[in-house]
Order: sequence, then C-alpha cells, then structure tokens
Amino acid sequence: MKNRTRARFAYFLLLTLALFFFTSANPEDTVYVTNSGRMYHLDGCSSLRVSRIAVTLLEAARSGYGACSICRPPVLDLSSYVFNHNDNPLYRVNQAGLRSSASADLSRMLGAQVVGHVDGDTVRVRITDPPEGLNLIETIRLLGVDTPETVHPSREVEFFGQEASNFTRNTLYGQWVYLAFDWDLRDRYGRLLAYIYLEGGQCFNALLIREGYSHAYTAFAFQFIDEFRALEQEARQARRGLWANR
Repeated sequence: MKNRTRARFAYFLLLTLALFFFTSANPEDTVYVTNSGRMYHLDGCSSLRVSRIAVTLLEAARSGYGACSICRPPVLDLSSYVFNHNDNPLYRVNQAGLRSSASADLSRMLGAQVVGHVDGDTVRVRITDPPEGLNLIETIRLLGVDTPETVHPSREVEFFGQEASNFTRNTLYGQWVYLAFDWDLRDRYGRLLAYIYLEGGQCFNALLIREGYSHAYTAFAFQFIDEFRALEQEARQARRGLWANR
C-alpha cells in the first residue's frame, strides 16, 4: 500500500513539474506580431504568412497584444511587473522652431528599430516602450519627401522607384534610428509622420532628396520645406539620381 501511495505521489509530482516547465512563460522569449494585427504568435503560425515581426513576449503583452488562439503561445502574467511608463513628450521640430534638419537634437528624439520596408518613403519600426498614443509597431511615412511609386495598387513602377526603394531598405533595415515629428502626427491612413535620423545625426529624409532619390513633397506645409526645396534644386542641378537624364 505504501509503495502504491509513493508511486502516485511521484507521478503527480512529475506531472506538476512537467506542466510548470511546459507552460511557464519567459518574458524574453521571442514571439511574432504582424503589421496590422493585434495578436502575437509562435514561429510557424499560419497567421504569419504575410508579415512577421519578432518581439519579446514582454513587449507583446505590455503593448496589449493577445495570444493567438491557433498556435497558442505562452501567456505572461503582468501583475508582478512594475513599469515606468515612457511619458516623455514627442520631439516636434516645429515647436523647437528649427529651420534646418541638421539642427535637431538627437538626444530628445524617440528611438526605434526599422523592422520592415514598404518603399522609398515608407518603413515600419518597432518602438521599445512607446509613449501614449503610439504603438509597438508603427508604419512611418517620411515627412517632406515623395519617392517614385513602386507599390501603388493602380500604378506601374515609376522611373527610379526601385532604386529609391532599394536605397531606403539598404540604409535603414535593421538599423536603430531616431524619430522627430512636426505639426501633424499621422496622415489620413493612420501612418506616423516623422523625420528619421541616423545614428550619426543625419536626417534620412534630407539625404533622400539630396542624393536624388526623392522629390521634396510640398503639397502640405512642414517645418523644413524651404531646406528640402533647396536640396531638390541642388540635386537637379547636379543631375543626381532621378534627375540624371533630365
């Protein structure tokens, strides 16, 4: 009788340990989110066919993503975590009264990692500890620039569009960058409007125009409109990029 009791006890102990190890959630485990969804997934989930962005389980849970009901990733209990929420105001170049993109203060900008590429003037970023009003994953429409189309649903790929798209992808993808903002935070499609700054302090928006990969987009006012117009004129005169044969 005693041996049977001991065997049962050992069985339940092993079962308890197995359940603990197989269901416990490590906050640093990698899970995946999509460009537009609000669920997080395990690698290989069918929901990741179109897009997948790697984040930690803690980032996903803290940002309000739910666990996928198909692949059933681990669920993290946030009740034991204490967070210091990032409530720093966004750095807006118009409020700072800047006239040159080179005058922007990198130390006041919001850091992010470029995790996706759409075309020459649109990328996706992951913002660690996003402030109120921003999401963990954001689509960024670069302010003040307009590169030739490559992904428009009703237009063919425009001249020099692929070159501009490749330049943006090769320069930004996977890189840590800094975001500055202007009057309007989002466009009518919900995309975040921003200036992207590289680690060395260079404004990538200005670089696109200077090197001839983009027009200055002047349909709407923005803080650096005079500078960007001058940069386009400089690129035209030097016949750089899309102005080479014009």
